[in-house]
Amino acid sequence: MKKLRISIINIHGLLKGSGLEIGRDADNGGQTKYVYELAEFLSQHKDVEHVHLFTRLIDDPLLSPEYAVPVEVINDKLDIRRIPFLGKKYKSKELLWEDLDTFVNGAMQHIKLHNIYPDWIHSHYGDAGYAAAELSAVLNIPFAHTGHSLGFYKKKKLLESGFTEEELEKKFKFKARIAAEEKTLELSEFIVTSTEQEIETYKAYKNFELGKYHAISPGIDTRKFVPYYFQEPDNDKHLEETQRKYWVSETISKFLTNPHKPFILALSRPDRHKNLHTLIDVYGKDKELQSIANLVIFAGIRKDIAKMPESEKDVLTDLLLQMDKYDLYGKMAIPKKHDVENEVSIIYRYAAEKRGVFVNLALHENFGLTVIESASSGLPVVVTKNGGPSEIIPVCQNGELVNPQDENQIKKALRNILTDENQWKYYSNNGAINIQKHYSWLSHVNQYVELVKENLSLSSGAGIKKQHYPNINIDRLKRKIENLLVSDIDGTLIEPKLNNPGLKELKAHLTNRTDKMAFAMASGRNLTLVKKIIDEEEFPLPDFIICSVGTEIYYTNGEDYILDKGWAKFLAGRWKREDVVERLKEVKWIRLQEEEAQNAYKISYYYEKEDYDHDELIKALGTGWYKINIIPSHGQYLDFIPKRASKGNAIKFLCRKWNISLSNVIAAGDSGNDVDMFRGLVKGIIVGNRSAELADYETTKSVYVAKNSASEGILEGLKYYKIIK
Repeated sequence: MKKLRISIINIHGLLKGSGLEIGRDADNGGQTKYVYELAEFLSQHKDVEHVHLFTRLIDDPLLSPEYAVPVEVINDKLDIRRIPFLGKKYKSKELLWEDLDTFVNGAMQHIKLHNIYPDWIHSHYGDAGYAAAELSAVLNIPFAHTGHSLGFYKKKKLLESGFTEEELEKKFKFKARIAAEEKTLELSEFIVTSTEQEIETYKAYKNFELGKYHAISPGIDTRKFVPYYFQEPDNDKHLEETQRKYWVSETISKFLTNPHKPFILALSRPDRHKNLHTLIDVYGKDKELQSIANLVIFAGIRKDIAKMPESEKDVLTDLLLQMDKYDLYGKMAIPKKHDVENEVSIIYRYAAEKRGVFVNLALHENFGLTVIESASSGLPVVVTKNGGPSEIIPVCQNGELVNPQDENQIKKALRNILTDENQWKYYSNNGAINIQKHYSWLSHVNQYVELVKENLSLSSGAGIKKQHYPNINIDRLKRKIENLLVSDIDGTLIEPKLNNPGLKELKAHLTNRTDKMAFAMASGRNLTLVKKIIDEEEFPLPDFIICSVGTEIYYTNGEDYILDKGWAKFLAGRWKREDVVERLKEVKWIRLQEEEAQNAYKISYYYEKEDYDHDELIKALGTGWYKINIIPSHGQYLDFIPKRASKGNAIKFLCRKWNISLSNVIAAGDSGNDVDMFRGLVKGIIVGNRSAELADYETTKSVYVAKNSASEGILEGLKYYKIIK
């Protein structure tokens, strides 16, 4: 098997090769570090040709100019590729949801321009999941996904805190986020989780059963997180390490009356969920614990608390007030900053040298990266039993699990480790040995690459990097298209019952259109019937035809109609036509339509309206029903097509492939089956003779409801959108 080219997508993180700004804000924590290190270690794997890490380009005077470099080479098999969208300034991840289609378009154009078509895509967090699903559709390239955090639980937690649905939607865009997470469960090849427990968290989603899950423990850089007694053989590196350790010591010692005592270390973002206040309560109430050890808390990076985001400001203010409440001056250190890239490993080792203990009392920890980093340094841990650590501690025997809200249990565990030298050594030695064995990035990427290779060997397609179009002037399609009109045919372009109002005028506009305007027909009809309409009504030839209920795309030029094989390959994923036909034989009230009505991705039947029973169809299809769209129409026709097939998805596919901006697409329709075309940035025209299910639609910024019928209504809409005068 050839070597793999992998594209990793992490849209919102501050990623650069010269050092990560971990802890800068809530968007730049463990996920950023995880993604960067995964990319780095994947690039070192013998079966990987190249790794491209896609993120957002940021050109902000408040940040490093490195984030504005379009392509940053990290090593000969790894680079960071930055795609501009939504302006130049740094934005929090919640603000990026509104324009992800621009990111997808930019990434698609970048891939084409540099000819770096991947064999595999991996997305991190919900926004990248949306982007990966879209790119996967265009390139017919499979993707995997890592969630990191899930919108469902964040929304639930915030609602319980007293926020309203409206407030949350305005700030966090949960509808878009949860919809994207549902989509990744449906379309990704598999979901990567850190633990078996984490798989359970996806059960809240409707599409949980559609997903495939693999728990692969994250790794740590075992070159960096080494035991406290490890001596750097390189003299220059040893000197550098000694310098850093001196400054770490100075940073901590200036807070403490007796800096030589062991210390209880906590290191996390200033987040209420991290439960740092409980640790201070335990320490502050126990004079004996205070006499045994100091308390050192690194809670993110701060300059001026008053200027920090509200949630972080509240947490830090409370920590300082607790310090004052228990009069912990001289016993507690809360440094303002640390160099995350270079100093965290030294902080752990320094704490281990002092015979200290690391504490993580998060209310729930998905995995617990700090738990394995500290353990690898030889530092015993007292850690929350909720989440990933409950799988780490039994394997590594490097510390004690506690209920993060049980102060007595926490106090007992801390005293046990700090006062028993043998217990301390047992946990320290186990951590240093077992973390290296079970939680290295080398182990992670070996498992991951095997899964990817196994998946690709079963995959239905190898991408659509090149497609040959015999007898077609492809330059016409490669022209710069500024606007694309996509129209349904029956009831929209033509309506014989009303004598086809506006048809003559619309045909004149389409005949005289410039190269900057493209025209597509979208219909449930098959190609033969679409061609019949074009001939009978003497239509100017469209550039594209989306037909057979969105299961086929054709390009036209003169007398030629060329099938897009890339779209066909994309639809082939998870589609088993023969199996569907066989299963439907038990449904007695349907009968197959004629051969010409069928195609590889559409199975068509007749039925009587009064016999229709949706539940019976689902029962007949069995567990695979979710891979299929069931489309009844006009009370007599019934189509079964792949879940991925729709007129709306076909439009997106065309736009990505031919570099047409979705915001420059106008789609016209008359029935509920056409609404799928108006999704996202696409502008819609609903003609005046619309069907009953569209009766409640009113004109908005992105959907125009015409007063006139059929083609006359399309013309009215084109004037509204200022495409014609």
